[in-house]
Amino acid sequence: MRVIKTKHFPFNGYKAINIFGIIFTKGELSNKELNHEAIHTVQMKEMLYIFFYLWYLVEWLVKLFRYGRNAYENISFEREAYTYQYDYS
Repeated sequence: MRVIKTKHFPFNGYKAINIFGIIFTKGELSNKELNHEAIHTVQMKEMLYIFFYLWYLVEWLVKLFRYGRNAYENISFEREAYTYQYDYS
């Protein structure tokens, strides 16, 4: 997993984004945050990358109608990553 720090980070309110296993961040990431992104990388590989992004987008749109601004926290990929981000084994 590669981490690239950039001051031109376009997503306000977020510290990092994982694109095809490359983490773009505006600052240092903790071990917990790195583990969270590593979980997403495994999810991407399991779904052959493109299906991960398609599923993520569709699920976010569906959850947006149900949860509004809290849609992000209710996406299954995020819930899994938040559940296991402290599991360093």
